[in-house]
Amino acid sequence: MSKKSSKSAECVRVIIRCRPMSEKETNDGHERVVDMDTKRGVVSIRNPKDPSAAPKEFTFDSVYDWNSKQQDLYEETFRDLVESVLDGFNGTVFAYGQTGTGKTFTMQGVKSDPELRGMIPNSFEHIFQHISRSENQQYLVRASYLEIYQEEIRDLLSKDQSRRLELKERPDTGVYVKDLSSFVTKSVKEIEHVMNVGDKNRSVGIQSTVSLN
Repeated sequence: MSKKSSKSAECVRVIIRCRPMSEKETNDGHERVVDMDTKRGVVSIRNPKDPSAAPKEFTFDSVYDWNSKQQDLYEETFRDLVESVLDGFNGTVFAYGQTGTGKTFTMQGVKSDPELRGMIPNSFEHIFQHISRSENQQYLVRASYLEIYQEEIRDLLSKDQSRRLELKERPDTGVYVKDLSSFVTKSVKEIEHVMNVGDKNRSVGIQSTVSLN
């Protein structure tokens, strides 16, 4: 089995992306202590208080440094996942990290700039382009938008933002969120509108997640 096909068969992949130092961090005299070996998928962390100590190394499925491009990240990491969803499988992309580490940029990016668009708008474009080219297959795209914040589940598309939803499980469908809103979308424009509505109701400092099914 080739390296590419082996990775595609994995259930969970862990991808690391490191943002560049901010102007404020540079002006404050901070130094970068993280090094990325993108070919080997290794992250090295140096201890600035002990220069003689060997760096600690951590290996992941893929590693992207501060020079990585949004489109390269999508093509190399997310495209296969979206393709598998279009083939009938479920898929989830979960962006985890502290506030200010670049989750929103990676997931959403700058929608008005094709080179800076993140995973979510790129996946929207990918999905609806695939649908438009399909001749013997019909697709139904439903969009939901929820937030898990301080152990409470909120439907970001609900008119009642004070309501908290419950996590349930059924033998036939598995885990689901009871009474979660779902909207049929037929174009990139329509699904972006759903996302914009949800964005207005988000709390500060949450993690970014997109689930495709």
